[in-house]
Amino acid sequence: MKIKKYTIGILTASLIATSSVSCSDSFESINTDPNETPMGMLNPYGVFEAMFYGYVNRSLAFTRQYNNELVQFTACTGSNGNDIHRYSINNSNVSTIWTYYARYAANADHMVQLGITKNEPAAQAVGLTLKVLIMSNLTDLFGDVPYREAFQHDQDNWTPAFDSQKDVYEQMFADLEAANNLYAKSPVFAKPSIDLMYGGNMTLWQKFNNSLYLRLLMRVSGRTEMGADTKIAEIVSNSSKYPIISSESESATVKYTGIDPYFNNFRPSNTTETQVKANKIAKTLLNLMLLTGRDSEEDPRLTTMAIQRAGDWKGVQGGCAISDARLEDDGASYPNYAVLVRDAAPAWILDYSEVQFILAEAALKGYIAGGESTARTHYENAVTASCRKWGQLTQYSSEKYQITDERIADLLAGKLAGWDENSDHNILIANQKFISLFWIGFEAYHELRRTGYPVITIGNGCSYNNFEYPQRLYYPTNTVGSNSTNVQIALDRMGGENNLHTSVWWSYKAINGTFTAVRQQK
Repeated sequence: MKIKKYTIGILTASLIATSSVSCSDSFESINTDPNETPMGMLNPYGVFEAMFYGYVNRSLAFTRQYNNELVQFTACTGSNGNDIHRYSINNSNVSTIWTYYARYAANADHMVQLGITKNEPAAQAVGLTLKVLIMSNLTDLFGDVPYREAFQHDQDNWTPAFDSQKDVYEQMFADLEAANNLYAKSPVFAKPSIDLMYGGNMTLWQKFNNSLYLRLLMRVSGRTEMGADTKIAEIVSNSSKYPIISSESESATVKYTGIDPYFNNFRPSNTTETQVKANKIAKTLLNLMLLTGRDSEEDPRLTTMAIQRAGDWKGVQGGCAISDARLEDDGASYPNYAVLVRDAAPAWILDYSEVQFILAEAALKGYIAGGESTARTHYENAVTASCRKWGQLTQYSSEKYQITDERIADLLAGKLAGWDENSDHNILIANQKFISLFWIGFEAYHELRRTGYPVITIGNGCSYNNFEYPQRLYYPTNTVGSNSTNVQIALDRMGGENNLHTSVWWSYKAINGTFTAVRQQK
């Protein structure tokens, strides 16, 4: 992705705790040492353009390579090059994720500082929102991370202390509050043409900011000391102070133009059909969207998300043994290349459907008023919005399977997604929210670890992690080596070793001591 010549390497950040490196391989720097570029030399909107689209495109790459394989949306049985679904996660994998997210977060933080220095409150507010968005992924993947002392390269702090995840969340909430207050003053985004999500509309950015706030509050809602239930109720009951995404058109979606330089990361020149077809649809996802036999049902989104082979749906077992991969792969369905791989395919960050799922869960658990009837309304709104989102994409599919209101109504009345047909509504909300998070960063992985649903089947090839579901990513070796004291303090606080078994603080396993998964039958 080519964007104008902005220096984006200026802030790789002490968070990474390695030697100086440039921020993004796809952006050019000015003709000076980027790590010596003084604060204030850039315009905050120059930082925004490179940082925001770099982050979004990198997240798209991560969702296909890592998230989809970890949560069993897909499994790479068509190639021996990706064993993520078998939990073979090496240092190169974790280092890539850690480094990129740290870099983009550093540049979001720099945008904030430039917004202050240049008296650009709109840039300051957007920078705060994006900093939290990026840092929330970093902490939710790794656990304790630097936040208070991160990005202090200008103070020569290359060994920052790691904050507890609780402290990270408290600081992120403070940043979201500060951003909300800035948005409330109706600042002007000076270059709306470079904002392909909201066109510089600060009201919509404020709604995204507060919807992100809801997402993160729900994530830590299992930790009663955070008071998330009270804050969720405050946000929902005070829409004048905390407006949230309230329609499908307000979803946080990057609308790529397909015109240089605004291409989706998944475009034909970048992503071949063979690469996409190697990642077959996993049984976990297919079983949530398909019923066979006498009570057969098919989720109307399925044909837009995926393609049948041999006229039938077949899913593969995530984590299957390498010796079984060819048999699993034979005739298996795969993601819909024509829909997902396009120059102007949208990139989803936070949908209206997700907000409605959050409100449904909040109502069902008594965080907000209304009880089960209100929960049902929000839930059905959520499923409907998700179906409509995919319905807009059927035009690109070779299979013109229209997602009509009638088909959505059938889904909401049937066994797959019907409120009356499912007795455990917490599980129903979790499973349907999981489906709606297809192709959205690491959100499905975060939610799966938070709720425990859907129940994952551990394949016979998952010996890499002793047949246990990965609860986090481990810190890269270069970070451990260069900041060993603070890393060890973090691990001691988290109560585990630097591996995939140690739980993040808000997870179902950390709170309840168990994580339900079943082993594949031999």
